[in-house]
Amino acid sequence: MPKRPKFELLFAPDVIEHLHAIEPKYHNLIQAAIDEQLAFTPEKEIRNRKLLEQPAPFGATWELRFGPTNRFRVFYEVDNQKQSVQVLAIGIKERNRLLIGREEFGQ
Repeated sequence: MPKRPKFELLFAPDVIEHLHAIEPKYHNLIQAAIDEQLAFTPEKEIRNRKLLEQPAPFGATWELRFGPTNRFRVFYEVDNQKQSVQVLAIGIKERNRLLIGREEFGQ
């Protein structure tokens, strides 16, 4: 069975600021979910990974949901030619509010 190609994970500079708004105890969970979910099949739609309707926050084309009660959101885009995933934003969904960094976005 052929090995699946691994995608390079790249992070937009703003993602560091987004992480500062999230409690540090969740940082390892976030990194693990990104590594596990986006390194090999970032464009495969599953229950917690979906193609976004446009316009989407930060111009992302995909969203990954995970964590306790699916509260975390990672917005990203995929470049198949370069075999890379660009993480554009990381946020927290609280009820009907999406918080990315210190800003609230409609979703």
